[in-house]
Amino acid sequence: MANLSFLDDELNQLKEQGLFNTIRTIGSAQDAWIQVDGKKVLNMCANNYLGFANHSELKNAARQAIEDYGVGPAAVRSIAGTMTLHNELEEKLAKFKNVEAAISFQSGFNANLATVPTLMAADDVIFSDELNHASIIDACRLSRAKTVRWGHCDVPSLAEQLKAYSDARRKLVITDGVFSMDGDIAPLPEIVEVAQKYDAMVMVDDAHGEGVLGNSGRGIANHFGLDGVVDIEIGTMSKAFGVVGGYVAGKKKIVDFLRQRARPFLFSSAAPPADVASCIKAVDILTESGDLVEKLWDNTKYFQDKLRGLGFDLGVTVTPITPVMVGEAKKAQNFSKSLFENGIFGMAISFPTVPKGKDRIRLMNSATHSREDLDFAVRVFEKVGKQIGII
Repeated sequence: MANLSFLDDELNQLKEQGLFNTIRTIGSAQDAWIQVDGKKVLNMCANNYLGFANHSELKNAARQAIEDYGVGPAAVRSIAGTMTLHNELEEKLAKFKNVEAAISFQSGFNANLATVPTLMAADDVIFSDELNHASIIDACRLSRAKTVRWGHCDVPSLAEQLKAYSDARRKLVITDGVFSMDGDIAPLPEIVEVAQKYDAMVMVDDAHGEGVLGNSGRGIANHFGLDGVVDIEIGTMSKAFGVVGGYVAGKKKIVDFLRQRARPFLFSSAAPPADVASCIKAVDILTESGDLVEKLWDNTKYFQDKLRGLGFDLGVTVTPITPVMVGEAKKAQNFSKSLFENGIFGMAISFPTVPKGKDRIRLMNSATHSREDLDFAVRVFEKVGKQIGII
């Protein structure tokens, strides 16, 4: 057997640095209040922006899909795994996003891994925002294309890099729509403008913009009036939509090519019927009404105003993502532990998810929270923040 003693050293080092992540266990459905490690706590941690993860209509849709289609597709999409549900979801997503076509995948991570290596190769250049999600970074590596990082949301930096590689065979500019740790938004109109100048495709990963930004949560492209202009929109069904899965929406010829060559589509089983039916119901609800999105933003403004009023540093967020900046890994872990003891579920985020010295508690607002829930959270944060010297 191999000598694994090196892992003891690595794990001990993580613990000493305050970087060892103790993963808590959820014992209930995701909702405003949940059971975590046997304790009832206010959920300020999940990406359940609109409350769809435990929505009665989504649960009913899942039950009916199991009755009609069984529990699994038993095949990859390209052979015998494409069900009428998959086609219905993709048609409704394309209509919801105001684009030509959409294709669904097993996760948002898979959607990125499917898209970038399929469209880009060794002779090409990818221009990636330096704070893009790990799934984008991995997708770029798989493509074997040259990847050039540009300064975070710094369009002049992007323009400089595009000019330097203007002779590349293919060029692809990639950015997150909403950056998941800081809650800031990509300057998409300016990115599109400079990309068009240098004949580069634009891809935006809108995992935290879907269901949050734009008309009834149609995302960042809709938020900026760029429906159908962005070449590739990557979305996830596991955050605001409350289920699991991912998709690519945009130009029909891109979607058609992904159906022919994207490896996660060709070589991994299709998403189960219950999941797909739940996703369809979520899209239907948002197509009919933006009430939940409005509630999410009302809660966000109220909660963030209260925290800032107490002196907490929320960084540069302009979205429901609420980072409470701490700055030290061990202090962030102690903050999280004290919150939990006082009835709040809010996890510490440290390196490598964020740079060293940028440790924080990342809070997620939800339409499921009542005003009483938020007032409770504010009181706890004031108490714990003073105890550990954050405010």
